[in-house]
Amino acid sequence: MIEYNITSFMPSDHLCFFVVCSIMGAGGRMTEKEREKQEQLGRANGGAAYQRSPTDKPPFTLGQIKKAIPPHCFQRSIIKSFSYVVHDLVIVAALLYAALVWIPTLPTVLQLGAWPLYWIVQGCVMTGVWVIAHECGHHAFSDYSLLDDTVGLVLHSWLLVPYFSWKYSHRRHHSNTGSLERDEVFVPKQKEALAWYTPYIYNNPVGRLVHIVVQLTLGWPLYLALNASGRPYPRFACHFDPYGPIYNDRERAQIFISDVGVLAVSLALLKLVSSFGFWWVVRVYGVPLLIVNAWLVLITYLQHTHPALPHYDSTEWDWLRGALATMDRDYGILNRVFHNITDTHVAHHLFSTMPHYHAMEATKAIKPILGEYYQFDPTPVAKATWREAKECIYVEPEDRKGVFWYSNKF
Repeated sequence: MIEYNITSFMPSDHLCFFVVCSIMGAGGRMTEKEREKQEQLGRANGGAAYQRSPTDKPPFTLGQIKKAIPPHCFQRSIIKSFSYVVHDLVIVAALLYAALVWIPTLPTVLQLGAWPLYWIVQGCVMTGVWVIAHECGHHAFSDYSLLDDTVGLVLHSWLLVPYFSWKYSHRRHHSNTGSLERDEVFVPKQKEALAWYTPYIYNNPVGRLVHIVVQLTLGWPLYLALNASGRPYPRFACHFDPYGPIYNDRERAQIFISDVGVLAVSLALLKLVSSFGFWWVVRVYGVPLLIVNAWLVLITYLQHTHPALPHYDSTEWDWLRGALATMDRDYGILNRVFHNITDTHVAHHLFSTMPHYHAMEATKAIKPILGEYYQFDPTPVAKATWREAKECIYVEPEDRKGVFWYSNKF
Protein backbone atom coordinates (compact mmCIF):
# COMPACT_ATOMS: atom_id res chain seq x y z
CA MET A 1 0.00 0.00 0.00
CA ILE A 2 1.37 3.39 -0.97
CA GLU A 3 0.22 6.49 0.91
CA TYR A 4 1.46 10.05 0.56
CA ASN A 5 2.03 13.12 2.64
CA ILE A 6 2.98 15.98 0.36
CA THR A 7 4.18 18.99 2.30
CA SER A 8 6.54 21.04 0.15
CA PHE A 9 5.79 23.98 -2.11
CA MET A 10 8.03 26.56 -3.71
CA PRO A 11 7.94 29.92 -1.85
CA SER A 12 6.67 31.75 -4.94
CA ASP A 13 3.54 29.59 -4.85
CA HIS A 14 2.44 30.47 -1.32
CA LEU A 15 0.20 33.43 -2.13
CA CYS A 16 -1.91 31.72 -4.78
CA PHE A 17 -1.94 28.50 -2.80
CA PHE A 18 -3.41 30.44 0.14
CA VAL A 19 -6.20 31.70 -2.15
CA VAL A 20 -7.00 28.16 -3.25
CA CYS A 21 -6.97 26.97 0.38
CA SER A 22 -9.45 29.67 1.32
CA ILE A 23 -12.14 28.25 -0.97
CA MET A 24 -11.70 24.51 -0.39
CA GLY A 25 -9.93 22.21 1.98
CA ALA A 26 -10.15 18.83 3.63
CA GLY A 27 -7.96 15.90 4.46
CA GLY A 28 -5.70 14.63 7.18
CA ARG A 29 -6.57 10.96 7.59
CA MET A 30 -3.06 9.74 8.37
CA THR A 31 -1.60 8.05 11.43
CA GLU A 32 1.74 8.92 12.96
CA LYS A 33 3.11 5.58 11.81
CA GLU A 34 2.10 6.39 8.25
CA ARG A 35 3.75 9.80 8.53
CA GLU A 36 6.99 8.15 9.59
CA LYS A 37 6.78 5.85 6.61
CA GLN A 38 6.47 8.83 4.30
CA GLU A 39 9.59 10.41 5.77
CA GLN A 40 11.50 7.42 4.46
CA LEU A 41 10.31 7.89 0.88
CA GLY A 42 12.56 9.56 -1.66
CA ARG A 43 11.90 13.14 -2.69
CA ALA A 44 11.50 14.40 -6.19
CA ASN A 45 9.77 17.12 -8.21
CA GLY A 46 10.73 20.03 -6.00
CA GLY A 47 10.50 18.23 -2.69
CA ALA A 48 7.22 16.33 -3.06
CA ALA A 49 7.46 12.99 -1.29
CA TYR A 50 5.87 10.13 -3.15
CA GLN A 51 6.56 6.67 -4.51
CA ARG A 52 5.45 5.81 -8.01
CA SER A 53 2.92 3.07 -8.54
CA PRO A 54 4.33 -0.24 -9.81
CA THR A 55 3.80 -0.71 -13.55
CA ASP A 56 4.63 -4.39 -13.91
CA LYS A 57 1.72 -6.74 -14.37
CA PRO A 58 0.32 -7.37 -10.88
CA PRO A 59 1.08 -10.70 -9.15
CA PHE A 60 -2.65 -11.11 -8.48
CA THR A 61 -5.80 -11.38 -10.60
CA LEU A 62 -9.13 -9.61 -10.41
CA GLY A 63 -10.63 -12.88 -9.18
CA GLN A 64 -8.17 -13.04 -6.30
CA ILE A 65 -9.02 -9.47 -5.34
CA LYS A 66 -12.73 -10.30 -5.41
CA LYS A 67 -12.25 -13.33 -3.17
CA ALA A 68 -10.75 -11.09 -0.50
CA ILE A 69 -13.95 -9.06 -0.29
CA PRO A 70 -16.82 -10.35 1.89
CA PRO A 71 -19.61 -11.57 -0.44
CA HIS A 72 -22.24 -9.32 1.13
CA CYS A 73 -20.35 -6.28 -0.16
CA PHE A 74 -21.64 -7.06 -3.64
CA GLN A 75 -25.30 -7.22 -2.54
CA ARG A 76 -27.48 -4.26 -3.53
CA SER A 77 -30.44 -3.31 -1.34
CA ILE A 78 -33.31 -1.23 -2.73
CA ILE A 79 -34.31 -0.13 0.76
CA LYS A 80 -30.81 0.89 1.76
CA SER A 81 -30.12 2.63 -1.54
CA PHE A 82 -33.36 4.59 -1.36
CA SER A 83 -32.61 5.51 2.26
CA TYR A 84 -29.61 7.49 1.02
CA VAL A 85 -31.74 9.19 -1.63
CA VAL A 86 -34.35 10.17 0.96
CA HIS A 87 -31.67 11.25 3.42
CA ASP A 88 -30.02 13.59 0.92
CA LEU A 89 -33.26 14.99 -0.49
CA VAL A 90 -34.63 15.72 2.99
CA ILE A 91 -31.50 17.75 3.73
CA VAL A 92 -31.79 19.52 0.37
CA ALA A 93 -35.44 20.37 1.15
CA ALA A 94 -34.59 21.60 4.65
CA LEU A 95 -31.83 23.83 3.29
CA LEU A 96 -34.16 25.13 0.58
CA TYR A 97 -36.77 25.94 3.24
CA ALA A 98 -34.15 27.86 5.20
CA ALA A 99 -33.17 29.79 2.07
CA LEU A 100 -36.76 30.70 1.20
CA VAL A 101 -38.19 31.34 4.66
CA TRP A 102 -35.45 31.96 7.19
CA ILE A 103 -32.61 33.78 5.39
CA PRO A 104 -34.84 36.61 4.03
CA THR A 105 -35.88 37.48 7.60
CA LEU A 106 -32.29 38.05 8.71
CA PRO A 107 -30.69 41.48 8.87
CA THR A 108 -28.85 42.38 5.67
CA VAL A 109 -25.45 41.95 7.27
CA LEU A 110 -26.26 38.42 8.41
CA GLN A 111 -27.71 37.55 5.01
CA LEU A 112 -24.30 38.27 3.49
CA GLY A 113 -22.95 35.34 5.48
CA ALA A 114 -26.04 33.11 5.38
CA TRP A 115 -26.34 32.93 1.60
CA PRO A 116 -22.76 31.71 1.00
CA LEU A 117 -23.22 29.17 3.79
CA TYR A 118 -26.40 27.92 2.12
CA TRP A 119 -24.67 27.71 -1.27
CA ILE A 120 -21.73 25.72 0.06
CA VAL A 121 -23.72 23.27 2.18
CA GLN A 122 -26.45 22.81 -0.42
CA GLY A 123 -23.86 22.32 -3.15
CA CYS A 124 -22.09 19.63 -1.14
CA VAL A 125 -25.31 17.75 -0.35
CA MET A 126 -26.42 17.99 -3.98
CA THR A 127 -23.05 16.51 -4.95
CA GLY A 128 -24.01 13.51 -2.82
CA VAL A 129 -27.21 13.22 -4.86
CA TRP A 130 -25.11 13.40 -8.02
CA VAL A 131 -22.99 10.50 -6.73
CA ILE A 132 -26.10 8.35 -6.13
CA ALA A 133 -27.24 9.00 -9.71
CA HIS A 134 -23.73 8.08 -10.86
CA GLU A 135 -24.14 4.82 -8.95
CA CYS A 136 -27.39 4.18 -10.80
CA GLY A 137 -25.45 4.47 -14.05
CA HIS A 138 -23.16 1.68 -12.84
CA HIS A 139 -26.13 -0.59 -11.94
CA ALA A 140 -25.01 -0.38 -8.30
CA PHE A 141 -28.28 1.04 -6.93
CA SER A 142 -30.42 -2.10 -7.15
CA ASP A 143 -30.73 -5.44 -8.91
CA TYR A 144 -33.10 -3.91 -11.46
CA SER A 145 -31.64 -1.98 -14.38
CA LEU A 146 -34.91 -0.22 -15.19
CA LEU A 147 -35.22 1.08 -11.63
CA ASP A 148 -31.59 2.20 -11.63
CA ASP A 149 -32.03 4.08 -14.90
CA THR A 150 -35.29 5.68 -13.78
CA VAL A 151 -33.82 6.96 -10.51
CA GLY A 152 -30.60 8.03 -12.22
CA LEU A 153 -32.47 9.86 -15.01
CA VAL A 154 -34.61 11.81 -12.54
CA LEU A 155 -31.76 12.76 -10.21
CA HIS A 156 -29.23 13.63 -12.92
CA SER A 157 -31.78 15.57 -14.99
CA TRP A 158 -32.55 17.65 -11.89
CA LEU A 159 -28.83 18.52 -11.86
CA LEU A 160 -28.85 19.25 -15.64
CA VAL A 161 -26.81 16.14 -16.40
CA PRO A 162 -27.74 14.07 -19.48
CA TYR A 163 -27.99 10.77 -17.64
CA PHE A 164 -27.68 8.18 -20.40
CA SER A 165 -25.19 10.27 -22.35
CA TRP A 166 -22.86 10.49 -19.41
CA LYS A 167 -23.57 6.89 -18.35
CA TYR A 168 -22.23 5.52 -21.63
CA SER A 169 -19.17 7.76 -21.90
CA HIS A 170 -18.39 7.12 -18.25
CA ARG A 171 -18.71 3.37 -18.81
CA ARG A 172 -16.03 3.68 -21.51
CA HIS A 173 -13.86 5.60 -19.05
CA HIS A 174 -14.08 2.63 -16.70
CA SER A 175 -13.31 0.24 -19.54
CA ASN A 176 -10.22 2.20 -20.61
CA THR A 177 -8.86 3.91 -17.50
CA GLY A 178 -5.22 4.93 -17.85
CA SER A 179 -5.17 4.46 -21.63
CA LEU A 180 -3.73 7.39 -23.56
CA GLU A 181 -5.70 6.41 -26.66
CA ARG A 182 -9.08 5.33 -25.30
CA ASP A 183 -9.74 6.82 -21.86
CA GLU A 184 -12.60 9.32 -21.87
CA VAL A 185 -11.79 12.01 -19.31
CA PHE A 186 -8.74 13.98 -18.14
CA VAL A 187 -6.65 12.32 -20.81
CA PRO A 188 -3.18 13.89 -20.51
CA LYS A 189 -1.33 15.13 -23.57
CA GLN A 190 2.24 14.42 -24.53
CA LYS A 191 4.64 17.34 -24.58
CA GLU A 192 4.70 17.75 -28.35
CA ALA A 193 0.90 18.09 -28.43
CA LEU A 194 0.81 21.04 -26.02
CA ALA A 195 -0.08 24.52 -27.22
CA TRP A 196 2.78 27.01 -27.45
CA TYR A 197 1.38 29.10 -24.58
CA THR A 198 1.19 26.20 -22.10
CA PRO A 199 4.45 27.04 -20.21
CA TYR A 200 3.24 30.59 -19.66
CA ILE A 201 0.08 29.35 -17.97
CA TYR A 202 1.44 26.57 -15.77
CA ASN A 203 4.86 27.98 -14.91
CA ASN A 204 3.57 31.00 -13.03
CA PRO A 205 1.24 31.06 -10.00
CA VAL A 206 -1.26 33.53 -11.46
CA GLY A 207 -1.73 31.54 -14.67
CA ARG A 208 -2.03 28.35 -12.69
CA LEU A 209 -4.67 29.85 -10.42
CA VAL A 210 -6.67 31.11 -13.40
CA HIS A 211 -6.47 27.63 -14.93
CA ILE A 212 -7.82 26.03 -11.74
CA VAL A 213 -10.69 28.53 -11.47
CA VAL A 214 -11.67 28.07 -15.12
CA GLN A 215 -11.48 24.29 -14.79
CA LEU A 216 -13.71 24.25 -11.71
CA THR A 217 -16.30 26.70 -13.07
CA LEU A 218 -16.46 25.86 -16.78
CA GLY A 219 -14.86 22.41 -16.95
CA TRP A 220 -18.04 20.33 -16.57
CA PRO A 221 -20.27 22.18 -19.10
CA LEU A 222 -17.36 22.36 -21.56
CA TYR A 223 -16.82 18.61 -21.21
CA LEU A 224 -20.49 17.86 -21.86
CA ALA A 225 -20.84 20.31 -24.74
CA LEU A 226 -17.41 20.20 -26.38
CA ASN A 227 -15.68 17.09 -24.96
CA ALA A 228 -13.05 19.33 -23.36
CA SER A 229 -10.33 17.25 -21.64
CA GLY A 230 -11.79 14.11 -23.23
CA ARG A 231 -10.23 11.72 -25.73
CA PRO A 232 -9.91 12.96 -29.31
CA TYR A 233 -12.54 11.82 -31.79
CA PRO A 234 -12.36 12.02 -35.59
CA ARG A 235 -15.16 14.60 -35.58
CA PHE A 236 -17.02 16.92 -33.21
CA ALA A 237 -18.12 15.14 -30.04
CA CYS A 238 -20.88 16.33 -27.73
CA HIS A 239 -22.79 14.56 -24.96
CA PHE A 240 -26.07 16.06 -26.20
CA ASP A 241 -25.67 14.79 -29.78
CA PRO A 242 -27.29 11.35 -30.26
CA TYR A 243 -25.47 10.97 -33.58
CA GLY A 244 -22.05 12.00 -32.26
CA PRO A 245 -19.04 9.68 -32.34
CA ILE A 246 -19.25 8.96 -28.62
CA TYR A 247 -22.30 6.71 -29.06
CA ASN A 248 -23.24 3.66 -31.10
CA ASP A 249 -26.56 2.96 -32.81
CA ARG A 250 -28.01 1.03 -29.86
CA GLU A 251 -27.45 3.98 -27.52
CA ARG A 252 -28.82 6.84 -29.62
CA ALA A 253 -32.48 6.57 -28.54
CA GLN A 254 -31.47 6.88 -24.89
CA ILE A 255 -29.39 9.96 -25.66
CA PHE A 256 -32.61 11.58 -26.89
CA ILE A 257 -34.25 10.64 -23.57
CA SER A 258 -31.37 12.27 -21.68
CA ASP A 259 -31.78 15.43 -23.73
CA VAL A 260 -35.52 15.48 -23.01
CA GLY A 261 -34.82 15.15 -19.28
CA VAL A 262 -32.40 18.09 -19.26
CA LEU A 263 -34.74 20.12 -21.47
CA ALA A 264 -37.71 19.48 -19.15
CA VAL A 265 -35.77 20.72 -16.12
CA SER A 266 -34.48 23.71 -18.11
CA LEU A 267 -38.05 24.67 -19.05
CA ALA A 268 -39.09 24.33 -15.41
CA LEU A 269 -36.26 26.67 -14.43
CA LEU A 270 -37.40 29.18 -17.07
CA LYS A 271 -40.88 29.02 -15.57
CA LEU A 272 -39.40 29.78 -12.15
CA VAL A 273 -37.46 32.67 -13.65
CA SER A 274 -40.65 34.14 -15.09
CA SER A 275 -42.41 33.73 -11.74
CA PHE A 276 -39.72 34.72 -9.24
CA GLY A 277 -36.98 36.38 -11.26
CA PHE A 278 -33.59 35.39 -12.66
CA TRP A 279 -31.54 36.22 -9.58
CA TRP A 280 -33.94 34.28 -7.33
CA VAL A 281 -33.23 31.13 -9.37
CA VAL A 282 -29.50 31.87 -9.34
CA ARG A 283 -29.47 32.25 -5.55
CA VAL A 284 -31.61 29.23 -4.78
CA TYR A 285 -30.46 26.77 -7.46
CA GLY A 286 -27.79 28.18 -9.76
CA VAL A 287 -24.96 28.79 -7.31
CA PRO A 288 -25.32 25.41 -5.52
CA LEU A 289 -25.30 23.76 -8.96
CA LEU A 290 -22.03 25.54 -9.80
CA ILE A 291 -20.57 24.10 -6.61
CA VAL A 292 -21.78 20.62 -7.58
CA ASN A 293 -20.09 21.00 -10.96
CA ALA A 294 -16.87 22.21 -9.35
CA TRP A 295 -16.78 19.27 -6.93
CA LEU A 296 -17.38 16.61 -9.55
CA VAL A 297 -14.64 18.05 -11.78
CA LEU A 298 -12.23 18.30 -8.87
CA ILE A 299 -13.01 14.83 -7.54
CA THR A 300 -12.49 13.24 -10.95
CA TYR A 301 -9.34 15.25 -11.62
CA LEU A 302 -7.69 14.29 -8.34
CA GLN A 303 -8.67 10.62 -8.68
CA HIS A 304 -6.80 10.31 -11.95
CA THR A 305 -4.09 12.98 -11.77
CA HIS A 306 -1.07 12.46 -9.52
CA PRO A 307 2.72 12.35 -10.06
CA ALA A 308 2.69 8.73 -8.86
CA LEU A 309 0.10 7.50 -11.37
CA PRO A 310 1.17 6.04 -14.73
CA HIS A 311 -0.59 6.13 -18.08
CA TYR A 312 -0.12 3.54 -20.80
CA ASP A 313 -0.22 3.43 -24.56
CA SER A 314 -1.65 0.48 -26.48
CA THR A 315 1.60 -1.48 -26.28
CA GLU A 316 1.44 -1.70 -22.47
CA TRP A 317 -2.12 -1.00 -21.36
CA ASP A 318 -4.35 -3.66 -19.87
CA TRP A 319 -7.57 -3.26 -17.93
CA LEU A 320 -6.32 -4.21 -14.47
CA ARG A 321 -3.25 -1.98 -14.49
CA GLY A 322 -5.38 0.83 -15.85
CA ALA A 323 -7.99 0.43 -13.12
CA LEU A 324 -5.23 0.47 -10.50
CA ALA A 325 -3.87 3.77 -11.88
CA THR A 326 -6.37 5.51 -9.62
CA MET A 327 -5.87 7.53 -6.44
CA ASP A 328 -7.98 7.41 -3.29
CA ARG A 329 -8.11 10.80 -1.57
CA ASP A 330 -9.20 12.14 1.80
CA TYR A 331 -11.82 14.90 1.86
CA GLY A 332 -12.37 14.78 5.60
CA ILE A 333 -16.03 14.96 6.61
CA LEU A 334 -16.98 15.36 2.95
CA ASN A 335 -16.06 11.72 2.34
CA ARG A 336 -19.37 10.78 3.96
CA VAL A 337 -21.31 13.60 2.32
CA PHE A 338 -20.03 12.38 -1.06
CA HIS A 339 -20.88 8.75 -0.17
CA ASN A 340 -17.19 7.80 -0.08
CA ILE A 341 -16.67 8.11 -3.82
CA THR A 342 -13.56 10.08 -2.84
CA ASP A 343 -11.73 7.62 -0.60
CA THR A 344 -12.86 4.31 -2.13
CA HIS A 345 -12.32 5.05 -5.80
CA VAL A 346 -9.79 2.28 -6.34
CA ALA A 347 -12.35 -0.31 -5.25
CA HIS A 348 -14.97 1.43 -7.36
CA HIS A 349 -12.84 1.08 -10.47
CA LEU A 350 -12.27 -2.59 -9.77
CA PHE A 351 -15.92 -3.39 -8.97
CA SER A 352 -18.14 -0.57 -10.23
CA THR A 353 -21.43 -2.42 -9.54
CA MET A 354 -20.66 -2.55 -5.81
CA PRO A 355 -22.92 -0.16 -3.82
CA HIS A 356 -21.16 2.72 -2.12
CA TYR A 357 -22.27 1.68 1.37
CA HIS A 358 -20.04 -1.41 1.16
CA ALA A 359 -17.06 0.30 -0.46
CA MET A 360 -15.21 1.17 2.75
CA GLU A 361 -15.32 -2.43 3.94
CA ALA A 362 -14.23 -3.65 0.51
CA THR A 363 -11.35 -1.17 0.38
CA LYS A 364 -10.08 -2.36 3.74
CA ALA A 365 -10.28 -5.97 2.51
CA ILE A 366 -8.36 -5.43 -0.73
CA LYS A 367 -5.47 -3.37 0.62
CA PRO A 368 -3.41 -6.41 1.75
CA ILE A 369 -3.87 -8.01 -1.70
CA LEU A 370 -3.02 -4.90 -3.67
CA GLY A 371 0.00 -3.96 -1.56
CA GLU A 372 1.97 -1.22 -3.35
CA TYR A 373 -0.58 -1.21 -6.16
CA TYR A 374 -3.05 0.48 -3.81
CA GLN A 375 -2.78 4.26 -4.01
CA PHE A 376 -3.96 6.66 -1.29
CA ASP A 377 -2.94 10.28 -0.76
CA PRO A 378 -4.24 12.17 2.31
CA THR A 379 -2.85 15.53 1.14
CA PRO A 380 -5.45 18.25 1.85
CA VAL A 381 -7.57 18.89 -1.21
CA ALA A 382 -6.47 22.48 -1.86
CA LYS A 383 -2.79 21.61 -1.56
CA ALA A 384 -3.20 18.57 -3.79
CA THR A 385 -5.05 20.60 -6.42
CA TRP A 386 -2.31 23.21 -6.51
CA ARG A 387 0.43 20.58 -6.68
CA GLU A 388 -1.20 18.56 -9.45
CA ALA A 389 -1.85 21.69 -11.50
CA LYS A 390 1.83 22.55 -11.13
CA GLU A 391 3.47 19.16 -11.64
CA CYS A 392 1.08 17.17 -13.86
CA ILE A 393 1.14 19.15 -17.09
CA TYR A 394 1.93 16.47 -19.66
CA VAL A 395 3.09 12.85 -19.80
CA GLU A 396 6.20 11.33 -21.32
CA PRO A 397 7.84 7.89 -21.34
CA GLU A 398 10.97 7.38 -19.30
CA ASP A 399 12.84 4.10 -18.84
CA ARG A 400 10.10 1.86 -20.14
CA LYS A 401 8.49 2.34 -23.53
CA GLY A 402 4.72 2.45 -23.39
CA VAL A 403 4.56 3.68 -19.78
CA PHE A 404 4.10 7.42 -19.35
CA TRP A 405 4.60 9.64 -16.31
CA TYR A 406 3.54 13.19 -15.54
CA SER A 407 6.12 15.94 -15.93
CA ASN A 408 6.30 19.73 -15.88
CA LYS A 409 9.73 20.33 -17.40
CA PHE A 410 9.91 22.70 -20.37
